[in-house]
Amino acid sequence: MPTTRELRVGGDAAEEDKNPFLVGLGERVRALRSRRGMTRKAVALAADVSERHLANLEYGIGNVSVLVLLQVAGALQCALAELIGDVTTSSPEWLMIRELLENRDEATLHRVRVAVGEMLGTGGGNAARSPRVALVGLRGAGKSTLGQKLADDLGYPFVELSREIEKFAGCSVSEIQGLYGQNAYRRYERRALEEAIQIYPEAVIATPGGIVSDAATFNLLLAHCTTVWLQADPEDHMKRVTAQGDLRPMAASREAMEDLKGILAGRAAFYSKAEFKLDTSAQPLEPTFQALRRTVREALRLPE
Repeated sequence: MPTTRELRVGGDAAEEDKNPFLVGLGERVRALRSRRGMTRKAVALAADVSERHLANLEYGIGNVSVLVLLQVAGALQCALAELIGDVTTSSPEWLMIRELLENRDEATLHRVRVAVGEMLGTGGGNAARSPRVALVGLRGAGKSTLGQKLADDLGYPFVELSREIEKFAGCSVSEIQGLYGQNAYRRYERRALEEAIQIYPEAVIATPGGIVSDAATFNLLLAHCTTVWLQADPEDHMKRVTAQGDLRPMAASREAMEDLKGILAGRAAFYSKAEFKLDTSAQPLEPTFQALRRTVREALRLPE
């Protein structure tokens, strides 16, 4: 007896048998085709796909390959992101903003981000630096050790954000991630940062290494804190983390060093958005702390 899938004909497939993502994808393809004033046949010819294949795509029953989607996007003269539903393609204003920013250099994009943050009241400028000092960087960079010393020197509270996250969740970071997943962990992380900003007008905050993974949370950090990226050589990261008896998230991999280098490379562009940078591998602990102390006191215009 034929199955529901075998009985599909064009757009008459049973609605409950359709994948919502594919249905949305098909609707966006149809809408773009209409906006361009192109027939299905014209798009199929330009994309070098069969008209039936394109019809299946538009009806949400064609699970096409990425390469075919690229061909369809090219035929419709749009970005692949627009087909798959990127939020920045969801309205004319978003699209025009994207067009204005496309191919701009990093310095220009930084100025735009700061200007937009100030316009929306979320901060981003450096006219008056925040006395909340946030240390960012990969685990093993020295955030906890140097952060505590800096807090003692400045007379500020020291906030270990990972501990605050655990207080909210009532369990350890590894348990949050294992039981509830990354999305839940990121929500706790955002909540802990928001509370730290609300409670402490002055503080030294040691942030989790992955705080850059959520753009909204990292934007919040940049807007409300004076940020310092603590860098270290991969070998030092590994040595320090191993000394702490903690290899998350590298424990399950036999290529731990390569994993660590990959994580560092993937996050470096975001860490570099911090206002200051300090290499914690360049010298021993005490000279490193003195360099951090000078940097922060000068930034906050505090006496030596």
